[in-house]
Amino acid sequence: MSYIVKDDTRIDEVHHWLKTVFPSTHYTLESASNDASFRRYFRVTVETKTWILMDAPPVQEDTRPFIDIGTFLYEHGIHVPKIYARETEAGFLLLSDFGSTPYLDELKEKSADSLYKAAIDSLIKIQLCPSQDIHLPVYDSALLQQEMNLFPDWFLDTHLNIAVPQFLQTTYNHLISSALEQPQVIVHRDYHSRNLMHTAENSPGIIDFQDAVIGAISYDLVSLLRDCYISWPEDKITEWIQYYLSKAQQQGLLPNIAIEQFTQWFDWMGLQRHIKVLGIFCRLNYRDGKANYMNDLPLTLAYVRKITAKYPEFSELNSFLQQESQIVAIS
Repeated sequence: MSYIVKDDTRIDEVHHWLKTVFPSTHYTLESASNDASFRRYFRVTVETKTWILMDAPPVQEDTRPFIDIGTFLYEHGIHVPKIYARETEAGFLLLSDFGSTPYLDELKEKSADSLYKAAIDSLIKIQLCPSQDIHLPVYDSALLQQEMNLFPDWFLDTHLNIAVPQFLQTTYNHLISSALEQPQVIVHRDYHSRNLMHTAENSPGIIDFQDAVIGAISYDLVSLLRDCYISWPEDKITEWIQYYLSKAQQQGLLPNIAIEQFTQWFDWMGLQRHIKVLGIFCRLNYRDGKANYMNDLPLTLAYVRKITAKYPEFSELNSFLQQESQIVAIS
């Protein structure tokens, strides 16, 4: 047995559990990745076979949503990891291994079209799953509001020490109404280039779905196409939106919805998401010590500026973003 971790009290627990899973087999254990939560991942190798071990400390993380949602999606033909073994009280899961290549590493000008169309096809399969057969939280007005409150709390106040403008709630009300008037489907909530794995077969492999909800149909598409970690020209975004809408309508998801209406839903949903994410990235830095996410503030803020400039409903927020010197400096 070998592993690439030192001074970690949970490693002994990991090995104790793995010995019950592989009682008579030699295995190796190496770090695979961490994420924005307290979860981390290890690659377990037995001869030429590999698995991913999720370590989710029960004090901070609950594996039950991952198990319930992952099992549901897997049973409905979605390419998510299969759960091979579990120890829920300890917070350990043994999963199928999708490899080490996220979409982000493969997205190039020549490959983007095929990769995004494959991701859109997979997204539509998720949206076609019978949401009535699984109990998920609802992406309601309270949750949408709670998420956007991260923007004044962590981005404006904690990060920039800027007073919160009075008009902000009016902006929020527009975005909440737009989200709630859309068809409601299963929403992954982080459907982007770091959570889609480029796999040899049936790509993409979809991970990090444990926070799924029932919410607006445009949410995951905007997470994918206006990704906080990579950006594309607007003409490509328009092309992929049209591809999605055509495919979705063929499947009966968006009957009688014009491209103009869907594009507004998409834009406004993206504004809600990116306002939230500005707060999340700052919280990850100041509260959780994950400073690398601050590198992604400029692109996220650029998205917010672009959409607030496009629609008169958000002119006050756009002016605010252009006038506050601390915000202007983030570019």
